[in-house]
Amino acid sequence: MAAAGQRRGSDTKAEIRQVAIELFTEQGYEATSMREIAERLGITKAALYYHFTSKEDIVRSLFTDHLDALDSLVAWAREQPPGPDLRTRAVDRMVDLVTGNGMSAMRFALANQRVVRDLHPGRENAFERLTELFEIVAGPEASVEEQLRLRAALLSVNIVLLAAQGLEASDERIAGVARDIAHQLVPPFGTSGTAGTPGTLGTGAPADRDPEA
Repeated sequence: MAAAGQRRGSDTKAEIRQVAIELFTEQGYEATSMREIAERLGITKAALYYHFTSKEDIVRSLFTDHLDALDSLVAWAREQPPGPDLRTRAVDRMVDLVTGNGMSAMRFALANQRVVRDLHPGRENAFERLTELFEIVAGPEASVEEQLRLRAALLSVNIVLLAAQGLEASDERIAGVARDIAHQLVPPFGTSGTAGTPGTLGTGAPADRDPEA
């Protein structure tokens, strides 16, 4: 493997994170040392410490990068014209964001839940970013049903990755299914009904009214 000095800094940091997450998942966060991470990478401990000062620093950077990616997605959505194309593209971008390194990160999170709870720097901020994305993609005229379907579509990617734990399927196959499910949940633009009945929730009740009213 090439020495760390021969790679670009951003590439090296991304590779360190990936290898560290793999080790944390395989043998546990507490049982993994910085020396083992450096050995798996084929670099010196000094090269590793140049990029990250500790295991905690590695984990925090993973979450920080995720928040930065959400910021970029929100900024992109804000610049797009409203319409069905925005909804489809937003779902695709969310799938790409979550499944890029999301599967290994999900496995790590499930295997090291206490570490994630203690070190995550901005869980509340992540929800704020998602809420802003929901509002932009839905648009001001979206019905309650449209808003819920879009939120479900965008959030379904994480749910599929969680549900896929333990399945004998490739990451590529899981990502493909996550994309298909998300797209199926996206509602037609400018409509509020389901099953071909505008304005209903599939029960004959108006979408924005209490069916028992």
